[in-house]
Amino acid sequence: MGVKGLLATLFREPSGVLPNTLAFAYVLGGYAVGWALLLAGSAPGVVLGVALLTHAMLVAAYLVHECAHGNLFRTRRANAVAGEAMSFLCGAAYASFDRIRHMHIRHHRDKGDFATFDYHRWLREAPEWVRRTIVALEWAYLPAIEVLMHAQVMLRPFFVRSLAHERRRVVLMVAVRGAAALCLLVCAPAALLAYVVAYLLLLVLLNLSDAFHHTFEYHIVTWDEPVPTQAYDRQYEDEHTYSNLLSVRWPLLNLLTINFGYHNAHHRRASVPWYRLPAFHRELYGDGAFCVLPVRELLRTFHRNRVRRVLDETYGDLASGVARADTFVGTHGVSFLTVV
Repeated sequence: MGVKGLLATLFREPSGVLPNTLAFAYVLGGYAVGWALLLAGSAPGVVLGVALLTHAMLVAAYLVHECAHGNLFRTRRANAVAGEAMSFLCGAAYASFDRIRHMHIRHHRDKGDFATFDYHRWLREAPEWVRRTIVALEWAYLPAIEVLMHAQVMLRPFFVRSLAHERRRVVLMVAVRGAAALCLLVCAPAALLAYVVAYLLLLVLLNLSDAFHHTFEYHIVTWDEPVPTQAYDRQYEDEHTYSNLLSVRWPLLNLLTINFGYHNAHHRRASVPWYRLPAFHRELYGDGAFCVLPVRELLRTFHRNRVRRVLDETYGDLASGVARADTFVGTHGVSFLTVV
């Protein structure tokens, strides 16, 4: 059996062999080349390396999402292995893939936004200087809340008994990534600083997407805690979901996020893999729909509400007209990587 035949038996769909192979090759190649450019040290190379590394990690994160739905490979195990690998590359491996998958499937099944850590309550109970510092960092476009959400994934296993089984994973990840960071600090501190910049950019880009995909009810839950979902039917899901496309006019640009922006189509049928979402979106909505909310319409509200978004517990609503996104405040703390 040749390589092509092997890949055909590995991936879930024959039509997915080429796009999925290219996506994984881009992530691995982009990650490696990005680091090579950071370590080379020339100013133009570092800038290009930061951009390439940021984007490779972004695509890796969205591949984790595809694996969570079992959309890439034939077997659940293969999706889990790939999900763990991509999670490691995008810096989210402190939580197991099973935890990420479980909470994300709840988001689809119960048609709500779910998290196990209430960062709003944490902020209310934190000292005033902590609250002011976080707000100041967010004002300066530094993703303090998203850093907090990743940090709590690392720390909660040591304080929450039900997560005690995750402690070994956290210790191992901290040891591996900490050792790599220490080596860089000694041998290539500029490259380490550039990686930190790339990682912060990654968190900003992930939040730009996550903040405006839904106006669902927000629930703080335990692992399997039920919520009242009687009123949350398919119509509710569609009316409170938005497709944040990078471009409507140039749809190929949406490949930069492997079509994650086609969010209504994804929620209508989560088993449709990323490379078939544009066609499924056109089948459902045609060329235009109220649910389509291009990123260019979100940039102003992302900027104007960057402080309000930290403290508000409501998402705001989408209005109508030219500035329809201005009343859409958005949210933090709903990334599929950190709600675990």
